[in-house]
Amino acid sequence: MVEFEARRLHHAGHKLLSNRVEHVAKSQGDGLGYDVLSFEESGRERLIEVETTAFGVQTPFYVSRNELARSEAQSEDFHLYRLFEFRKQPELFGLPGMIRQNCSLDPVSYLARIS
Repeated sequence: MVEFEARRLHHAGHKLLSNRVEHVAKSQGDGLGYDVLSFEESGRERLIEVETTAFGVQTPFYVSRNELARSEAQSEDFHLYRLFEFRKQPELFGLPGMIRQNCSLDPVSYLARIS
């Protein structure tokens, strides 16, 4: 996704911004609530969470509490990129803003502590 974003910006005439695209989940750790730091053509940050599946577009996926919180705290900057049919013919679409505005959410696990 880093390469995709860098190319998007480069083709839009923003080579300096394209050089700043970063896979932050790799460089800074997986706890930020997003995977890739990119930019809008205006220079504003674009925080991208990437969810990938080898299956179809409607395949459910998991989101973390951090991802959900980041999408709410920085909804104007947050984008969920859904990459599907990854092994056959990859396709991609993006959902800007809060995850809960674009997806139905079902709680599927709980953190339990001995009381």
